[in-house]
Amino acid sequence: MPSTRILTVPNLITLARLLCLPIFLWVLFGLDDRAGAAWILGGLGATDWVDGWVARRFNQQSTFGSVFDPSVDRGLFIVGVVAIVVDQSMPVWLAVAILTREIAVAASMATATLFGMRRFAVSIWGKRYTFLLMFAVPLMLLAADEGRYWQQVRVAAWVFAVPALIMSYLTAFAYIPKIRENLRIGRASRD
Repeated sequence: MPSTRILTVPNLITLARLLCLPIFLWVLFGLDDRAGAAWILGGLGATDWVDGWVARRFNQQSTFGSVFDPSVDRGLFIVGVVAIVVDQSMPVWLAVAILTREIAVAASMATATLFGMRRFAVSIWGKRYTFLLMFAVPLMLLAADEGRYWQQVRVAAWVFAVPALIMSYLTAFAYIPKIRENLRIGRASRD
């Protein structure tokens, strides 16, 4: 059972990841260092699992953390994609496709929660597409740096991006019946 505590190690890890966002933006735009910014963004994506692992391993799961972590993840992702498009390191159509899905799902979840939806866990496919995109997006930025092996890096970015984009939309549509069911359950439990 999640606790109501806010000050936990996993939440501090999530906060630290959030506080790295201005550093990413400064490295990308202030220092004009695409490779450095790509490594920071990749590190933030690669460490996404750490806070959840710590929460489970040390029994520090919290109600706040169950909302804070995915919100920070989505925020990092959205800001990262927008920044990379502004930097012209990613095709606009890809960014629009990614952001449309992310914003639509976030808005649906928030609205359904306001109307009493019982929260439910992210599907395994949702975790998989997120994992792929968390590598695809920094790789796009790294490829745009046109450093050593940039062409191979660009291919790798697309190898991650295409299946991730497909999975992201499939999971979005799969959430529709789950949202409806959990909205019904949430409303029934209030009566």
